Amino acid sequence: MPLYEHVYLARQDLSAQQVEELTAKLSGIVTEAGGKVTKNEYWGLKSLSYRMNKNRKAHMTLLNVEAPASALSEIERQERLSEDVLRYLTIRVEELEEGPSAMMRKSDRDRDDRGERGGRFGDRDRGGDRGERRPRRDDDETAAVEE
Repeated sequence: MPLYEHVYLARQDLSAQQVEELTAKLSGIVTEAGGKVTKNEYWGLKSLSYRMNKNRKAHMTLLNVEAPASALSEIERQERLSEDVLRYLTIRVEELEEGPSAMMRKSDRDRDDRGERGGRFGDRDRGGDRGERRPRRDDDETAAVEE
């Protein structure tokens, strides 16, 4: 049976509960068609790079699906009809990724890269190896006057 990764973006004014219900509805379509959803990841409310239908943010959800193509066609048809779904993308893959997706791993990686202080520039020391600062012009003029 073909394997797919399906991501959809839902409107920002929906609650997380409503997004879960929408995901359950889509998963139900897959199981009715004889397939199964192997992974369901809610990525949260994320900022978009550009506005889509007057929305600056969207709820993002990933579904790993093992189902016939007709099931995915029906999911996409339902998403086109739904006003709650802004965009969707389905990709056929050779094998499904085990464990958390790249979006879920990203937050763990960012937390580790920040270092102890947790700031953006964790291990960079101030000044570095720039050497001594050369004197200002007004410092040169006052030095010449004092001599």
